[in-house]
Amino acid sequence: MSSITATSRSAAVPLLVLVICGCVIAAVTNGIRTSFGLFTLPVTADLGVTREAWGLAMAIQNLAWGIAQPFAGGLADRYGTAKVVIGGLVIYALGLVLMLNSVDGSLLALTAGVIVGVGIAASSFSIVMAAFGRNVPQESRAMIFGVATAASSFGQFAFAPIGQAFIDSFGWTTAMLYLAAILALVIPLTFALRGRTENAVGQADMPFMQAMSRAWGYGSYKLLVIGFFVCGFHLAFISVHMPAYLVQCGLSPATGSWAIAVIGLFNIAGSLLSGYLGSRLPKQLLLASIYFARAVAIGLFVLFPVTEVSAYIFAAAIGLLWLSTVPLTAGLVSLFFGARYMGMLYGVAFFSHQLGSFVGVWLGGYVYDATGSYSLVWYLGILLGLGSAAIHLPIREQTSRTFALPQTA
Repeated sequence: MSSITATSRSAAVPLLVLVICGCVIAAVTNGIRTSFGLFTLPVTADLGVTREAWGLAMAIQNLAWGIAQPFAGGLADRYGTAKVVIGGLVIYALGLVLMLNSVDGSLLALTAGVIVGVGIAASSFSIVMAAFGRNVPQESRAMIFGVATAASSFGQFAFAPIGQAFIDSFGWTTAMLYLAAILALVIPLTFALRGRTENAVGQADMPFMQAMSRAWGYGSYKLLVIGFFVCGFHLAFISVHMPAYLVQCGLSPATGSWAIAVIGLFNIAGSLLSGYLGSRLPKQLLLASIYFARAVAIGLFVLFPVTEVSAYIFAAAIGLLWLSTVPLTAGLVSLFFGARYMGMLYGVAFFSHQLGSFVGVWLGGYVYDATGSYSLVWYLGILLGLGSAAIHLPIREQTSRTFALPQTA
């Protein structure tokens, strides 16, 4: 095996161009995804499906995203990011279009669930961060991952009012077609993401399953993956069910859309701050602090009466903590194993995240249909936040020798 540093095979794209194009893609793909909560009431009313059926479709979407993410990351690592992202954008848009004719829960689970989930996996900020990781030195990766995450957050901030305006002006079906068209419009930006990651000097080149098996044997990585489950639980439950929860509390649908937008706006600051601090402080301690703070924020939100003011305060607080876990988690994965397998191994961690998303979204719909309230899920979110904070404390911030070549005499 030749000794090649972790870099792209193709001609280098200027870093600024790479970052701008990658950030726009991340903003669009995440922004559209996080607007799905706005469709909960019109879709269930128009298609005649239950809140649980819609929640199950969103849960399947998150699960399909999680299952596909390690494979999408592995394909991007081996064959090039641009090819994978183009395919993901096409599948994502197709899923949105097919949702329009999903007249029952099973079809909704296939279109909004499986197809959209696979499309997101191949085009989301997780794949974009792998492209960033191979072009940025290790000491700067947490910061650049924070930039990618902040771009995703801006997409959430931008698409919440855009999505609501589309729904109010044209109806949810036309709104979905417009969102699919926006996905198609960003395909040309993938030119900047071309290239794949090479093996670093002294690293073994292993098949997909062997690399995953070796990484899973590293204790700190295992704890990181388990703890990331809670992040997915929190994010998916809040993004899908909070707009409907606020309506249940007597607030307007517009309040729900603006609350989601506020989360995205404050998440920009939270993601950038997380990336900045992750380059200077122990990442595992920052992660433990974030999960503990989430538990406190949720506890205060459910303790006091829900008003428009309290909804926006909670949205701002949870926004600071929203995707701030991502640059730290990605930074630890990159530190543990290097850039070569970044897409795949962060994808494995993200699969755990999406398992949490599946549980959070589905459980939210199930508990609401069974009890007429989301209270039990809010309380569970508090307990899980405290548990994840504890899980991150033993993680060691150091490079693993998992993929090192055996020493020869």
